[in-house]
Amino acid sequence: MWRRTGNRFRGQGEDSADPLLGLINLFDASIVLVVAMLLALLSKGNVAGMAARLSQQDVTIVTNPGKPDMEMVIKKGNKIETLKATGEQGRGAGERLGTAYRLQNGEIVYVPEGGKLP
Repeated sequence: MWRRTGNRFRGQGEDSADPLLGLINLFDASIVLVVAMLLALLSKGNVAGMAARLSQQDVTIVTNPGKPDMEMVIKKGNKIETLKATGEQGRGAGERLGTAYRLQNGEIVYVPEGGKLP
């Protein structure tokens, strides 16, 4: 393995001439930096606390609002429901009560059906 030549072992000076040793040290330092950043994000963002709160609360998430591929994810208790936009206009049951108009100054005026106030 190592041959002794005088007072020096052969191979001792060879490591200092290797240019890749510096890269290995940079890799080790970057790993330490990444771990430190992850720990900082977890502690600052309180990810564990947020996950616990989401598991207890009812949540509604809307993705791509107003677009044809809009989607709603609704979580109530332990039930999760996904709704996708179909492009159809919503309809309901009941009677028409009147019409609302927005004036140029921003004021909204309600006119009851038939022109009679209740």
